[in-house]
Amino acid sequence: MTIARLSDLADKTACPRLVVKVGSSLLVGAGGVRRKWLEGLVAEIAAARTRGQDVIVVSSGAIALGAAKLGLDKGGRGSLADAQAAAAVGQIALSGLWAELLGKHDLTAAQLLLTLEDLEDRRRYLNATATLTRLLDAGAVPVINENDSVATQEIRFGDNDRLAARVAQAAGASAVLLLSDVDGLFDRNPAEAGASLLPQVQGITAEIHAMADGGSASGMGSGGMTSKLQAAEIAERAGIALAIANGTPNAPIARALEQGVGTLFLPRRKAGARKAWLGGRLRLKGTLVIDDGAARALAHGGSLLAAGITTVEGVFQRGDAVAIQEPTGRTIAHGLSEYDASECSTLKGRQSAEHAALLGYAPRSAVVHRDQMVLL
Repeated sequence: MTIARLSDLADKTACPRLVVKVGSSLLVGAGGVRRKWLEGLVAEIAAARTRGQDVIVVSSGAIALGAAKLGLDKGGRGSLADAQAAAAVGQIALSGLWAELLGKHDLTAAQLLLTLEDLEDRRRYLNATATLTRLLDAGAVPVINENDSVATQEIRFGDNDRLAARVAQAAGASAVLLLSDVDGLFDRNPAEAGASLLPQVQGITAEIHAMADGGSASGMGSGGMTSKLQAAEIAERAGIALAIANGTPNAPIARALEQGVGTLFLPRRKAGARKAWLGGRLRLKGTLVIDDGAARALAHGGSLLAAGITTVEGVFQRGDAVAIQEPTGRTIAHGLSEYDASECSTLKGRQSAEHAALLGYAPRSAVVHRDQMVLL
């Protein structure tokens, strides 16, 4: 059984494993933690566990909680140093809160703090997968956040929407539910007259991206609709459904799933585990720009040969992940390069018969082999 509607996220057969993301503006209000609201959400998580579903929580809020304790302005986001300090203080309060409330339902909370590199590096990604699997098998509820106390501006997720999608990939989840401060994706800015909520989307297109508003309505969190669509793209490559729903009301999961209020993004395909990981990468070491002929070859299942490369950008080594772009600048694939950047520059535009003389050693069959590539 596959997920076809929002209500399926509450079905243990269609959705045996669910990731629930909670935004900062939901968990922390002007007066501090929205404790009564959170107690209701935890009761919904406990109900999901009772009906046989595994639940993973991706919870924002550490920076907001820490900023309040330290008296930092701008919600702790005035500078990178402020955010790191606020996260270090707030994460203790956040994890303690989840542990306390889950414990009232005889559920054990487990804290995982992840960085971008934990899920971008293949070995560390597999370690995270093993840890999540063991925790779920043991009956715990993993509560995950980005490790903002050590994350830098250059190497971070920056929002928990995409983190939730990557965690869902690592955990083999069936669906992700992003609880936010909006009902879902609208065909235009929801503040405009006549804006309509889209109940279902199958595949993220340029037209869908054009509907997104890049800002966070609350001003407290770091994600907006753009980050949620990026999360949906990450999820769909692994065959994972993703829903956006308004978490503001009490019992938000029931409201979304029972009343069908939200937007459900259905995946168009399912890549293998390694290719889903590769397609979901957020940090790439370089870019290979290719000609139209090479783009057509990739679309038909071919590998990327040097003859089709027109430009090499970035500094990367053999085995690093690179973006593959059409002449228009649109990224059409991610792949692991068989050569470093300088070798790619030497080989670009040249036929395979010339490679041995240019490199001084027997060349590999392709610059990016189709088995190490995922089309986007």
